[in-house]
Amino acid sequence: MGAGPGDPGLLTLRAVEALASADVLIAEPDVLDVVRAHTRAGVTVWDTAMAAHLEARTGTEPGSGTAPAGESGTSLPAVRDGASVDSASRTADVPALRDAANLVMAAARGGKRVVRAVVGDPGFDTTAADEMLVCAAGGVPFEVVPGIATAVGVPAYAGVPLRDAQGTDVRFVDARTAPERCWTEVGASDGTVVVSATLETVAAAAGELVAAGRKPDTPLTVTVGGTTTRQRTWTATLGTIAQTLKQAKVLPSPDGGRPVIAVVGERSAAAQREQLSWFESKPLFGWKVLVPRTKEQAASLSDQLRSYGAVPHEVPTIAVEPPRTPQQMERAVKGLVTGRYEWIAFTSVNAVKAVREKFEEYGLDARAFAGIKVAAVGEQTAKALVAFGVKPDLVPSGEQSAAGLLEDWPPYDAVFDPIDRVFLPRADIATETLVAGLVELGWEVDDVTAYRTVRASPPPAETREAIKGGGFDAVLFTSSSTVRNLVGIAGKPHNVTVIACIGPATAKTAQEHGLRVDVMSPEPSVNALAEALAQFGAGRREAAVEAGDPVTRPSERRPGARRRRTTT
Repeated sequence: MGAGPGDPGLLTLRAVEALASADVLIAEPDVLDVVRAHTRAGVTVWDTAMAAHLEARTGTEPGSGTAPAGESGTSLPAVRDGASVDSASRTADVPALRDAANLVMAAARGGKRVVRAVVGDPGFDTTAADEMLVCAAGGVPFEVVPGIATAVGVPAYAGVPLRDAQGTDVRFVDARTAPERCWTEVGASDGTVVVSATLETVAAAAGELVAAGRKPDTPLTVTVGGTTTRQRTWTATLGTIAQTLKQAKVLPSPDGGRPVIAVVGERSAAAQREQLSWFESKPLFGWKVLVPRTKEQAASLSDQLRSYGAVPHEVPTIAVEPPRTPQQMERAVKGLVTGRYEWIAFTSVNAVKAVREKFEEYGLDARAFAGIKVAAVGEQTAKALVAFGVKPDLVPSGEQSAAGLLEDWPPYDAVFDPIDRVFLPRADIATETLVAGLVELGWEVDDVTAYRTVRASPPPAETREAIKGGGFDAVLFTSSSTVRNLVGIAGKPHNVTVIACIGPATAKTAQEHGLRVDVMSPEPSVNALAEALAQFGAGRREAAVEAGDPVTRPSERRPGARRRRTTT
């Protein structure tokens, strides 16, 4: 199965289907994280490089799933979600598992459904055909799932088309294995050449092409980390690429062995890339953004940030727990069923979750809301209700807050409203604004604590150091409590970090904690906050381009940041 060049979004639908039904996943280390996210619970996962390393060091068969003597504290190459391939899946005639083909055969002969994931496309992989031949010889049926080839996907993400209307020839060359005859042929051609190399060897590959007849001023682009948020592309010529990488302080570097895709030909000219570089020009490209919210709330925000090119890092600052005394909540939920309420108002996703869990505890579902009007504050709260099977009757038309909800809430009318009571499930630290406003409109309110919010546990030491040391480019604060809790459990963000706040109250809390607020959401919604940060990033990028300066991330402004980035 081809796993693509690295962007998880480039997996095909068929690949996702195959992964979902796998008993055993055997993957190249570069795509392990990409593919294992789509496997089911209980799958056995093998990293081919680590499996080979273990067998070479200890003679242990990876299929045994046991640590060698004296290494019980080390990480096993089998990253197991369920049981490892057990002894029953190996038969006497299976050779020692020294390579991926034997790893596949051991599992398949044990009746397991195996997915063997390779980088890019199997047709471009140097060993995939040999592994398939082993399966065929052993009588194991197999299927090939094509993927986006690295040599095709990376240029597309770099904004480098390989062909044009004139039908330019395209040749693919692996610099590691290309014989002299291959260099001679592509050197004599005027077509596009896509070269797979490393940072250390790409200049030598350029020299081979020049020696074979290509002009030194032929344009080329070199892309490292293609299709991921670590992608970086340099534009040069065959004759200047070595100097370009040296001036960019990319080489010499311990990262010299990183794979690159170089595209040689007129299609890779700088003028083309300025217009077609859609990926690296995203407003928050490569920004490491801290999202301090509850895990459930962070998911949709992180997805939006990824669409802007950012790398979200979720750090829960608030943990949600049941109320200390659940009896009040239990009486209120029973009141929903017995017709005690005319309205129920949800002010957060957590309130929806709390009521839903209580419903499920009593064997109820969304039908229990029949005859009750439902109000929701915020787009995410409304979505959570729809997912529960309930369409809100009232969502604020303006500001998504308690004040906005009150502006649209109808006053109690004894003629049209048979019941005058509202159920308000909320957090233990919620404001009284909504309750007071509803009472003023003539309603009786059952203000019930549905859940408690408590400070989450501190994040790992590495994350805390990144927060205080400027390792994050931006942090999004979605409430005053996220400011207080983040500073409390992890420390104050570095002064190079861009601070984005959802509203004036949150901004004031951030300033009280000594933080400079750079971005303010135009409205109190997480989607608007993420968009405001993206606009800030776009403006920052445009200013750098207009000034002729390199486009850098905020974290690269801290002392020593560039040195660390190029050596890790």
